[in-house]
Amino acid sequence: MPQKLRKTRKMRGSRTHGYGQIGQHRKTGGKGGRKAGRHKAGWTWVIKHEPNYFGKRGFTSPQSLHRKTSIINVGQLEELADRLAKEQPEKKKKRTVLDLNKLGYNKLLGMGNITSPLLVKITSHSENAAKKIENAGGQILEKT
Repeated sequence: MPQKLRKTRKMRGSRTHGYGQIGQHRKTGGKGGRKAGRHKAGWTWVIKHEPNYFGKRGFTSPQSLHRKTSIINVGQLEELADRLAKEQPEKKKKRTVLDLNKLGYNKLLGMGNITSPLLVKITSHSENAAKKIENAGGQILEKT
């Protein structure tokens, strides 16, 4: 529609654009079909009916989508070894072998203390954990 034929162009300077008193048409029109005013007049509607209207925020690192790190501390190894020794004792040079990868762990951390010598198979570990296991007479076998 050409701009010059629109009623709003013709009624410039008129307060009500030919619709009488302002209050006569207050509760009519608008808000149909389009999504105007979601941050203003329609905000309460968004909160009530569509709380996720504005979508997700932030960034998810692609590396963290597929990798879950399950950790275990050095202090838990002896308790775990005792539990597994009851089920299946597997010994090498009087040291218990713990394959933490098969048990579902990805990383070994150094919190806690260890006294018994253990052979530990794990993909990644901290330096502190390696020192504590070696001081106890054990060894870490890195698995790739």
